[in-house]
Amino acid sequence: MKVWILAAMAIALSGAAARAADPRYPDWPCTQAKVPEISLAAVWAGPALDDVQNKWKDDAKISALVAKLSARKTSLDEAEKSVKEFLAASASDKSANAKLLFAGLFDTLNAQRSQVMNGLERVSRKQREAADKIREEVLALQALQGATPRDEAKVEALSNDLIWKTRIFEDRHKVVRFVCEVPTTIDRRLFGLGRVIQQEME
Repeated sequence: MKVWILAAMAIALSGAAARAADPRYPDWPCTQAKVPEISLAAVWAGPALDDVQNKWKDDAKISALVAKLSARKTSLDEAEKSVKEFLAASASDKSANAKLLFAGLFDTLNAQRSQVMNGLERVSRKQREAADKIREEVLALQALQGATPRDEAKVEALSNDLIWKTRIFEDRHKVVRFVCEVPTTIDRRLFGLGRVIQQEME
């Protein structure tokens, strides 16, 4: 009985994920709408960045700071403090450094976000494949249980395999739900740091 309950849960979870998906993004497993890229206008109201695009990579100090500020292990409070300290020490270069810093953050965090979203879609495809396999094994187990004579060793082996695969499916589902929050967290970080940089420029 436990086998059927676990398998039914896995198949139900798979079906729910498929129904929740945006038809434009069939592999997107999150309840949050998929926004492929952060729009610059949504997170930056400062001066145009056209003249600094990619130039931030040429400045070792700014590149190192971008890496630190973009790391999820760096708290947002710590990141904001680092931005203020860096720009306060920039003196006459403050405006140029502020633009370079935000350009670097925008590029880096957008890339991080895309990487996470691509990973989520890969896992979503694996989950659909796993659900299909579970369905096949449920049917095979039903056939074995109804066979005469009944091969108890095969029934037990397939039951155990089904339990194992269903647990893996459920574990992945829990991880996906957690990781679905990451793009939103990245959005908030970029918006928050952009606001601090703009305030320091004023």
